[in-house]
Parts: sequence; structure tokens; C-alpha cells
Amino acid sequence: MSSTHTTSENWTTLQAYTFAVICLLIGIGSGWFLRGSQNPVAAASVEAASTAAPGGTGSQPPTAEQMKKMADTQAAPLLEQLNSDPLNADLLARIGNIYYDTQQYPAAIEYYQRVLKAQPSNTGVRTDLATALWYTGDADTAITEFNKALSYEPNKANTLFNLGVVKWQGKMDISGAVAAWQKLLQTNPNYENKAKVQELIAQAQKHSGVKPGTTGKPLPE
Repeated sequence: MSSTHTTSENWTTLQAYTFAVICLLIGIGSGWFLRGSQNPVAAASVEAASTAAPGGTGSQPPTAEQMKKMADTQAAPLLEQLNSDPLNADLLARIGNIYYDTQQYPAAIEYYQRVLKAQPSNTGVRTDLATALWYTGDADTAITEFNKALSYEPNKANTLFNLGVVKWQGKMDISGAVAAWQKLLQTNPNYENKAKVQELIAQAQKHSGVKPGTTGKPLPE
């Protein structure tokens, strides 16, 4: 956005909406998505690598090459086990989680898809597959996979949360995003991230006049 259009009276609805989304989604892009399954070991290793970077303050995240090396190192013993048990869904999911948590999303997608061939109703893995697809820039397939997960578990909170984020950030489908989040709150009254969901709804509803599909590309992270 150019400096000649910084006053509110000169902004179009779309410009104001985009600015609000970028400000809010700085947090979303760096970790607001919620996991369908968990792999704290990999996540802890990423954090440790960041802290161990030059300066030791965590201000310098690991490089893509370092992340890949971490993932391959962590996955190696599981891959060895997988050689003798290639259809083991638990092993496949754990390997997928390692690659997901180290931001190696194409590899994560491969292993999650192998899990789902054997366990199509595994909503945790399917939610993580959908989120990994989003991170590769494929919002449409991500939404399809979120909806498949919800066909097995209609009220799964983290799936509804992530579906709303992708409908909003990826498709500018405000009504679809708000509907997903409202269903989340209605069906999960004790949801621990309730305040975050309410904040997202409030932000999105300010720009409910923006037409769905105005942009089909992810906003900058």
C-alpha cells in the first residue's frame, strides 16, 4: 500500500480489510493454526535450535537447511522401523508430525496421506494434512480436507478453527469463516481458545461486505 493512501477516508473497503488482516495475521502466519495431533519433541527441537543460534536469544530462527537436517535426524530411527512395518499408521503419523513441526510441509503431506489411506477417519491427521496443504499455498484442497475431517467429527474444535482461518485468509470468505468459528463456539462451550475465536469473528465481521474470492492467494506472513 503506497504512502499516498494512508488516511482512512481514502481507503477502499478492500484496502482497509487487507490492512486489518495483515496486522492480525502476523500472529496467525507464525503459529495461530492449531494442531490436530501433537509432536512436542519436534517443536521443542525447533525452539532449541532457534535459541542456540548466534546470539543465543532466540531472535534468529534456524535456516531452512537446518530445519530439514533436524527433521531428517529425528525421523531417521522411525524411518528405520518403518522399513520393516511400512503400513504402521502410528509411525507414519509420527514421521509426518516431525516434518510438519520443522516446516517440511511436502514431506509431512506425503506421510499424512499414507496414514489416511489406512485410517480415513483419523481427523487429527487429516486436520494436520489440511493445514500443511495450506502452508504450501493450496487453500482449496486444504478446505476440502478440513471438510472431510468434519464429515467424521463435525464438532472438532481445531478443525473448525483452522477451516475458518483458511476461508478467511485464503479465500476472503467472511461468512464461511465466521460460520465455522460460530459453530466451534456453539458446540465447544468450554473451548480454551474461545477469546481468540471471538477476536477473529469480530475482526472478520467488520469487513463482511468484501466478496468471497477477492483474492485466492495467501497474504504475506
